[in-house]
Amino acid sequence: MLTRRTTLLWSVASVYAYNMSLARAQQVDTRRTYSEEAEMDTWMLQWMNAPQASTSPLHLGRFADRRYWLLDSINWQPDPGQTGSPLTVPRGFVTDFASIPRVFWSLLPPDGQYTYAAIIHDYLYWEQNVSKAQADRILGYVMEEFKVDAASALAISRGVQVGGGSAWAENARLKNGGEKRVLRKFPSRPTETWVTWRQNPENF
Repeated sequence: MLTRRTTLLWSVASVYAYNMSLARAQQVDTRRTYSEEAEMDTWMLQWMNAPQASTSPLHLGRFADRRYWLLDSINWQPDPGQTGSPLTVPRGFVTDFASIPRVFWSLLPPDGQYTYAAIIHDYLYWEQNVSKAQADRILGYVMEEFKVDAASALAISRGVQVGGGSAWAENARLKNGGEKRVLRKFPSRPTETWVTWRQNPENF
């Protein structure tokens, strides 16, 4: 059975050669990677404090086990010609960004230019107020807005189209089992993990 992680890994591999040739053509330094946790954390702190948005800034809190929550809501609305209704991802929503294996972080870092799109996509997959196909379509719209390069957008889109069904089904199962993803209380200790925090219903 294909999992979201497996299919995404396959998708990344399928466009690896194209992406590397694109990087060389643009004279991008492909030696820099985010495989070291210390470097990743330093970059994340800088990135989380930098305002960027579709229609609102993106500000995040972080659990020790690399899950994140929105400190403020974010919004998206379709441009002319795009399908979909305006939506708001609420303050406190918990996300893991794009679930990309560490080995490919130098190619598709999990906190790349597509992060805003990934959070919106995570929310749509969790709420399931639209179809999976529409959620995947909106992911593409937001990546286009953020000018995600063609190779990365292709890999991510192919991954969710092929393997997103398992994540969609798993989210439905977890919601039916009572799991929640929008925090009412935020942790005050940096060592707190999502695994333990989500077990307390008073946090939601």
